[in-house]
Parts: sequence; structure tokens; C-alpha cells
Amino acid sequence: MRNLFLLTLTGLCLYTMLPAQHNTISTIDSISDSAIVYPESMTEQLSDLLKAWQLNLKGAETECERGKNVYFHDSVYTNRLYSMPTEMELSFNSVVKKYIEMYADRKREQVSYMLALGDYYFPMFEQALDRHGLPLELKYLPVIESALNPVAVSRAGATGLWQFMLLTGKSYGLEVNSLVDERRDPYKSTDAAALYLKDLYAIYGDWNLVIAAYNCGPGNVNKAIARSGGKRDYWEIYNRLPRETRGYVPAFIAANYIMSYYADHNICPAHPYNTAVALDTVQVNTRIHLEQIAGVLEIPVNDVRRLNPQFKKDVIPGDFKAYSLVLPSEKMYSFIDKGTEITNFQRSQYLTHRSNTDRYLEGYGLSASGNSTNVYYSVKKGDNLSTIARKNGISLTQLKSWNGLKSNNIGIGKRLIVGQREVAAPAQENKEQTAIMLAEETSEGVEQINQYYRVRKGDTLGKIARENGVDISQIQSWNGLKSTRIGAGDQLIVGMREVVVPAKPATEKTVEYSRANTSSGGGSNIISSYLKEQMENSAERTVQ
Repeated sequence: MRNLFLLTLTGLCLYTMLPAQHNTISTIDSISDSAIVYPESMTEQLSDLLKAWQLNLKGAETECERGKNVYFHDSVYTNRLYSMPTEMELSFNSVVKKYIEMYADRKREQVSYMLALGDYYFPMFEQALDRHGLPLELKYLPVIESALNPVAVSRAGATGLWQFMLLTGKSYGLEVNSLVDERRDPYKSTDAAALYLKDLYAIYGDWNLVIAAYNCGPGNVNKAIARSGGKRDYWEIYNRLPRETRGYVPAFIAANYIMSYYADHNICPAHPYNTAVALDTVQVNTRIHLEQIAGVLEIPVNDVRRLNPQFKKDVIPGDFKAYSLVLPSEKMYSFIDKGTEITNFQRSQYLTHRSNTDRYLEGYGLSASGNSTNVYYSVKKGDNLSTIARKNGISLTQLKSWNGLKSNNIGIGKRLIVGQREVAAPAQENKEQTAIMLAEETSEGVEQINQYYRVRKGDTLGKIARENGVDISQIQSWNGLKSTRIGAGDQLIVGMREVVVPAKPATEKTVEYSRANTSSGGGSNIISSYLKEQMENSAERTVQ
């Protein structure tokens, strides 16, 4: 009897000394979910992630010898999570165990590559979280949000490492347009996520509820709290949350575990590229394509994309505003030193948008009728073929072809063909109306045809004269100008071209023709014959 009493007393002491384990056991008994909906990042195929991560797997190194997964007793998982130096509660239960086993077993290869990516991303996340006074363990939130894929897009449209929806991202200062999506910018999206998490904590005061609200929105968490009678413990409202959100906090706890104890499960970080490369940032205030940067600085374009995933179409629209560009520090000096070379490198190939198309409205371009005249440009100091082509809305290849150039060397003052202007063709007679051709004898002569230019903003009379190879006084004379003042939109005569007018044929008889008087092969004659035949057939049937 005495031994039974001592055994009972010893058990009671152990029970009181291990409150964390006691709470865990009760939690395991109460939490059971056989219909887990895994976050989208856990359903991605590894092959798809490797393409999105843009990892070069050649020569990959590992820090340990790969082996099979090691399974541990629940008490080991419990003690490891409880002993981690975290502000957030990382409790263990049967649902958390399912996620740990998923990462340690079926997703172990994915974990291996995410550990390598973490060498780049986790220090960045920690700096932002520390700056805003948030728990550093939140750095593992993008592991379950996006699998550390900066260009990830969910079925609902959430984008980036932190999976911001469009409106939420914009409300936290992230720019989103056709060329730039700062939800994909690791630095800016991390700062925005820290602000969002900080705001959610001000509402709930509980990090598990904050993480749940980050996943499904405060509205759904508030509904779950209301349906539970006002309970504000995540595990107590667990079954009232959306199905995917139920597994969200357990997945976050499991991510913290596996990123800390991966070696105990024989998971080795893969290092497919040198993650220790120093990086630097520069502000770009001109439009540049990432291929131009890669081509001049001799960097693989995939490296430039990986460091700058916010540029969706590989274009930095720096002429709109200044944008941050991340490059290896060793290339930063070259980027600054070769700025002009980068801007002009194969520009017509990578940046095809034209800044002005007035010339097409004014008749520039090749004439379909063959009645055209060349448009010339006089080379000025500081010009190069790329800038001349861009200013005139043509490609570098066209410019060199029209002028028979085999190299990019040009001299100041050289006149280059930069386009063709259509010359109005003689008016053709309208076949739909009656026409009378009158012929009379004329002699061969010469006709003057004006060449026009529409004034643009910033133009001066002197500039227009230089570009068209004429004097200011000539333009004033041709246009009846008494001063040099001109306005944008004015159409000016900037030159004249002589056209030989051939002699007309000898006088011939006047010929009149109309719709009814067409040749036997005309379409209208065929229709008339068909109608006539149908009328005759109808008459014959009536007589019979």
C-alpha cells in the first residue's frame, strides 16, 4: 500500500513538473484532422520549383552525407519545439506531426534546396523583422507561403514570397503595373509583410491568430472567433476556420522545426551557386532591358533575373521613375562606368516601343504605290546610329541597309536616309460614277512638290532647318513666316522636290462610260445576264 502511495505521489510530481508536456498531451487528444488541405506551396512539383528558383544544379555541393529519414518519438518533437528560443508558441500535436513528417520524408529534396535559398533570403527577412520589432521566427512564413519562390502566383492571384493579394500589396505601398510587380521584390515585399503582420498583431495580440489571419484574412478569423463564443485561442477555434487555414499554423510550426533540425533527419542543404557573393544596389533612371545589362557586364541573365524578380518583362522602366537594381558588388563599378554602353547595347532589339509616331501620320514610311521620296537626317555631334534609329522610329538594321553602312562609324554632317515620305499619287477616276476622259496635247514639264514637317514640342525653326538641310530664311519664305516663332502642331514646308510630268497622249475621242455600259467580262454584266435568264425561264413556265 505504501509503495502504491509513493508511486502515485511520484507520478503527480512529474505531472506538475512538466506542464508543457501535459498541455501537449491534452492538445493531441483534442486536435485530430484527417482531412488536411495542404498549402499550395506544398503541392508544387519540385521540377517546377527548380525552374522558378532558376537554380544551376551543376556542381552542387552538400554539407553532409544524404541518407534516409529518421523518425522520432512524439516526446522528442515536443521537447525540441518547446526548447526553441522563440517568442511564438510552437506547440506539438498530431496535425503538426503530419506536417513534420511531410517535410522530413516526402518533401526532403525540396527542403534541401530551400535551405540553400535560405542562405540568401533568411538574413534579409531577419533584418526587416528586427527593424519592426517582430519575432524572428516569422522568417519561415514564406517557406509555407511560397516555398521561397519570389515569382509564385497562387490560384487566387496572391504573388511573391509573402503572397500578397493585389489590393493588400498596394495598400502597403507596393507598386504593381504591367512591367513592375513589387510583390515579387524580396526587399520591398518583406518590409510590407512586416508592417502587415505588425498591424494584425495590434488587432489580435496572439501570433497564432495573426498567422491564421495572414492566410485567410481577418474577416474569416473574426467569424471563427464569433462562432466559438468569443474564444481567442487558435486551437480552440481550429475547427471553425477554413480548411486550408486549419493546417496553416501547424505547417508554420513544422517549418520552424525542419529548418532547425534538418540534419537530424539526414537532410543536406544543396548549394548550387555561391550564395556568399556580396550584393549592392543602384538606382536606375533610364529604360533598360535586363539582357542589355547581362550582355555588357557578361553576367548570366538568369542571375540578374533571380536578383531582380520584380521586373516581370525584364524591362526596367527607369524613364518613369528611378528603380532599384541589385547586382553583385564586383559588377557595380562596371555598371556605373559603362552606363551609356549598356543603354545603347542592341537597344532596337530589346526596346521596341516607339516614343513618337507622328511621322507615320504625316506620310513617312514606305509608299505602297511606289510614289515616295527619301527623308534625310544630318548627323550631329554626339549622335550614334542607335540613337538616330530610335529617334526616327526605325531599326538599326534598316538604317544601315538604307545607307549601305557596314559599320557603326559615322561622321558629323553626313546625311543619312532615315525614312521615306509618300508622294501623293495622281487622283484616279471613280469607276462607280460616270466619267469623261478629255485628252489634249501637252508638253513634258516639271512640277514642284512640297515636303512637310509637323512641329513637335521643343522644336525650334533653327533645329528644323538643320535636320532638313535648309536655311531658316528658306523655311520662312516657303511658309510666309515673318518671325521664327512656331507652335507645336504647325505643319511647315521644309523642302521642295521636282517631279517630271510626262506628256499626255494625243487627243482622242471622248468616251463615256457608266455602270450600265461595262465590258462583257464585267461583274455587273454577268449578274444582268443571270437575272435576264431567270425572267425568261419564269415566262416560259407561265406559258406552259
